[in-house]
Amino acid sequence: MDGILSGVFALMGHLLPFPFAEPAFMKRALLGLLLVAPAAAAIGVPLVQHRMAFFSDAIGHSAFTGVALGLILGISPSWTVVVFGAVVAVAIVLVRGRTGLSPDTVTGVFFSAVVALGIAIISRERGLTRNLQAFLYGDPLAVTDAELAWMAALLLLVSAWLALFYNRILLLGIHEGFARTKGVPVRAVEISFALVVALVVTAAIRAVGILLVTALLVIPAASARNVARAAAPALWISVGVALLSGVSGIVASWYLDTATGATVVLAAACCFAFTALYRAARPEG
Repeated sequence: MDGILSGVFALMGHLLPFPFAEPAFMKRALLGLLLVAPAAAAIGVPLVQHRMAFFSDAIGHSAFTGVALGLILGISPSWTVVVFGAVVAVAIVLVRGRTGLSPDTVTGVFFSAVVALGIAIISRERGLTRNLQAFLYGDPLAVTDAELAWMAALLLLVSAWLALFYNRILLLGIHEGFARTKGVPVRAVEISFALVVALVVTAAIRAVGILLVTALLVIPAASARNVARAAAPALWISVGVALLSGVSGIVASWYLDTATGATVVLAAACCFAFTALYRAARPEG
C-alpha cells in the first residue's frame, strides 16, 4: 500500500508542479477528495431523484452518535460510525416499508432519535466533546493511508453498484408499482441503496464533516439536473461538478487559509449557481 501511494504522490507531484501541491498533507487531501467526491456525487443523482436529501442528512447526523458510542466503548469511531450509519439506513427503509408512512416522516423520526441519543451520551461523558470536533467539521488534510484505501475501495463499490442497479433505482424513483411489474426486487434494491448511501456518507464525513456532508451528495447532483436532460448525462455531469469543486475548493482553501471542507462545499455551491443561471436562460424544449 505504501508503495502504491508513494507512486501516486510522485505522479501528482509531476502533474501538479504548484506550491499548493508540494506538502504531503495536501497531496493526501487532494487524493482523498478525488476519491470520495465522485462517489458521493454519483450516488447523489438517484438520491436527488428520489427526493432523499433528508435521508443522507439523517445518516450523516447518525455519525454523531456513532462516534460517541465508539469513544465510550473503546472502539475505533471509524468502525462504529459505519456500522451505526448502516443500521440506521436499513432501519429507515424497513420501517417505511412496514408502516407506509412517507419517507420524510420516517426519516425525521430517526433523525431526531439518533441526534437525541448522541446528545444524551455526550451529556453524560462531557470529556468526549473535544474528540467530536474532527467529525463535526471534517479534516481532509489529516486523512490516513487506511482512509485513502477505504475511499478507493468505496469508489469501486459505488461504481459496481451503479453499473448493476442504476437503471433499476431510477425506475423505482418513477413509480414503485411500475418497477415491480418490470421485475425489480424493490425492497432489495432499496436496502442496498440505503447501505451504499450510508457507506458514502460516513466516508465523506472525513472530508467535509457531519454538518456539511449532505452537500457533497446533493449539490453536484442538483447542479447536474439543472443542465442534463437525461439520466446518463446527469451522472457524469454530477461527477464532473464534484471533481471541479473538490480541486478548486482545496486550492482556494490553501490560498485563502480557510477550512478545506467548507471551501469545497462553497465551490460546489458556486457550480450550482452557474448551472441554475444556465437553466433559467436556456430555452425550453
